[in-house]
Amino acid sequence: MPSNISTGRDSAKVMNRSDLTRRLVARLKKDEAVVGGIGNTHFDLWAAAQRPQNFYMLGSMGLAVPIALGVAVAQPQRQVFALEGDGSLLMQLGALGTVATVKPKNLVIIVWDNGVFQITGAQPTLTSTSVDLVAVAKGAGLAQSAWATDEAHFEALVGEALDGAGPRLICARTDDQPPAGVTERDAAKIRGRFMDAIALSRRGNETSHRGWA
Repeated sequence: MPSNISTGRDSAKVMNRSDLTRRLVARLKKDEAVVGGIGNTHFDLWAAAQRPQNFYMLGSMGLAVPIALGVAVAQPQRQVFALEGDGSLLMQLGALGTVATVKPKNLVIIVWDNGVFQITGAQPTLTSTSVDLVAVAKGAGLAQSAWATDEAHFEALVGEALDGAGPRLICARTDDQPPAGVTERDAAKIRGRFMDAIALSRRGNETSHRGWA
């Protein structure tokens, strides 16, 4: 299927979030930063690969995109991915307009949309009724936004994102299966390891920042 095919949420295949996360990580080349949003989004990222360039957001919804945007602006030579759930993104929709305004060429937003707040009891989100997050993103100014129609299309969109200029948004419909693992909940350790990784890979063998943790 062509990677540039246009489709809506209702015609996209429902896929497994853990599987898609593993597919994404397998396509990463080396030093890409990946910011995982709260809950199952970063649990699956942790289970897929405990890369030092991964950041796992604890405790606050909707911050994966703003954090990833900050990294992308600070380090324009580094590809940055933000992984976010539909419920969390709905709480910070303004971030999409900010990304569209700043236009970071190195930022990719991936949204896992299962239509519920899964980790708090599967209460329905607005995407289960009328909200199409790809349409919202395009309306905010992110022209390179698309639904992944199936697993192969998702991988094709990730490949395009790795090889081309952004910002881009990829949205995938996902199921309600439990995550593949659970992240260690040590905020200082998560922050320190991430800061070390992106600082050292940018500047070479300079002094580590573990003292910041």
